[in-house]
Amino acid sequence: MANGYIGDSIFWVEVERIKPNPFQPRKSFDEAALASLAESIRQYGVLQPLTVTRKEIEKPGEGIAVEYELIAGERRLRAAKLAGLREVPVVIRTAEDSDRMKLELAIIENLQREDLNPIDRAFAFQRLYQDFGLKHIEIGKRVGKSREYVSNTLRILSLPKEMQDALQSGQISEAHTRPLLMLIDRPEEQKTLFTEIVTKRLTTRDAESLARRVATERSRKGDLTPELLLLERELKN
Repeated sequence: MANGYIGDSIFWVEVERIKPNPFQPRKSFDEAALASLAESIRQYGVLQPLTVTRKEIEKPGEGIAVEYELIAGERRLRAAKLAGLREVPVVIRTAEDSDRMKLELAIIENLQREDLNPIDRAFAFQRLYQDFGLKHIEIGKRVGKSREYVSNTLRILSLPKEMQDALQSGQISEAHTRPLLMLIDRPEEQKTLFTEIVTKRLTTRDAESLARRVATERSRKGDLTPELLLLERELKN
């Protein structure tokens, strides 16, 4: 380790000594974007330090070994390795940082850079909610979003896996999940709408219009007697 700035807690650390953050919410990394970042790093270096914790571990027969665990900056670390860098600049936080803090910092960094896809973001919020007991409003305060934003993001996880996969791969947008969630209690109609969105590339507005029409018709038909439904079909014919 060299070139340390004690006041800022910035040091240079060998990339091979930095372990990934087990609480990293981001699961997918664009290979082309990583290659582009790696090329930039080759030319200009790592401009923003990574955030790590530092631990001293006593190993039998080897003395005390120092280990670093990444909190934020996995994309930069991966790109630095691709660029062939031996060392990267890091900001060192105390090893006493809680697991929740590690997750929060990783989520916040990714949200600020808009690096999290909607599914990864939803699972990250779910961990804060289920594993760490944070309420939706508390999660919102930590990431600079509203309670409604957190709640709506979490609702995405109630969609069928096929639709979650389509969202993660970019087949549908996050805005398309709103009309799909409107039909969450009508799986057949929801599936039909999903197929329409994908095959016909429906806009969000058109998808919402369809979802509202289906929801309204189903609600109205639920109030009709069998005789009135038969009359309605005859009138349509």
